[in-house]
Amino acid sequence: MDLEFDRKHIWHPYASLFNPPPVYPVVRAEGVRIFLEDGRGLIDGMSSWWSALHGYNVPELNRALRAQMEQMSHVMFGGLTHEPAIALCRKLVEITPPGLNRVFLADSGSVSVEVAIKMALQFWHAQGKPGKHKLLALRNGYHGDTFGAMATCDPVTGMHHLFAGQLGQHLFAPAPQTSFGQPCPDGDIGELAQLVAQHREQLAAVILEPIVQGAGGMRFYSADYLRRVKTLCDEYDLLLIADEIATGFGRSGQLFACDHAAVSPDILTLGKALTGGTLTLAATLCSDRIAQGICSGEAGVFMHGPTFMGNPLACSVANASIDLLLSSPWQHRVESIEAQLKEQLAPLEQAGGVADVRALGAIGVVEMREPVPMASLQAALIKRGVWLRPFGKLVYTMPPYIISEADLTQLTAAMVDVLGEIE
Repeated sequence: MDLEFDRKHIWHPYASLFNPPPVYPVVRAEGVRIFLEDGRGLIDGMSSWWSALHGYNVPELNRALRAQMEQMSHVMFGGLTHEPAIALCRKLVEITPPGLNRVFLADSGSVSVEVAIKMALQFWHAQGKPGKHKLLALRNGYHGDTFGAMATCDPVTGMHHLFAGQLGQHLFAPAPQTSFGQPCPDGDIGELAQLVAQHREQLAAVILEPIVQGAGGMRFYSADYLRRVKTLCDEYDLLLIADEIATGFGRSGQLFACDHAAVSPDILTLGKALTGGTLTLAATLCSDRIAQGICSGEAGVFMHGPTFMGNPLACSVANASIDLLLSSPWQHRVESIEAQLKEQLAPLEQAGGVADVRALGAIGVVEMREPVPMASLQAALIKRGVWLRPFGKLVYTMPPYIISEADLTQLTAAMVDVLGEIE
């Protein structure tokens, strides 16, 4: 494999072309392991950025791809439709929180957030309230790398401060402080409530990641907080956009994180695990009220249409992935992963360089006191047969649900060994 060409010409995510970090050549993946060119197999503790929930080279997903490929790999969705898309949208309407009856298929998680924002803005424009054009987001939130999504990420932890002058200007409430499983006191919701009351004429929607804040901080918060946000949105006639790109399909211990609070948002975004990590696909769902409001406005249609919207290959593998998930003991597996993560990462609570250790569902997080040296830390983990992708102060794992107890033990032991040495 020509790593020299890669180093000189290929831009990897969040990497410099002039002093690039090392990349490791992968030749295949099977189960929970990715195999390097030199023959080493690494337990993938990242599920390929939280998407490969069934692991790799999954027979059911491969069969779905092969069967669909014999029919058609792609056809435009404008003026045409097909069974894989219909079946997928039916499934999504059935399994997502009640009331989300309309589905817009897109290409990626960031695009699904763009779609959600456009839905909210176009809805209010159609209601004769174009002044409702700002969003209220949460500190430590993260919603993607495209411009509309970047504007709703935390300006500090969201990695996009360089573009602050070019982004839409929105409002930010403090990150929720109440831990998962705890009731939310008035003080934790107070400033958000004040912002909603003060800016209700300008606010179109609240956008948040329910229960689990992902790349902006890997934080878990109270379901009661989420319920109280939904109540405020209803009281002040704001929409609620729930970004479940990272949490959808069981990652937090419920099929969707909103289920922890029994909340139905007005708009819901999905991505990442939608196809089991096989192909890129995303979806934005909304209520009948939002769809009818948009389509009764000046345009009469929703103003968005990706070229690869409803790609048949992606829809087919998404159908197979959802069927495989729902037919498996996924909830028991996720509960077992959570229990093992809590037990086996607990020794790090006493380590000098560690600020916090936490786990929820199939998510384990070690927050360090100082940013970690990613390249050397990854190399040390690879020596122990583990693949993780730390960033900033966070070293975390989101393993595939199929991971065995022994493989998860190897993964957590590697984290404890390597991080325990950091002062």
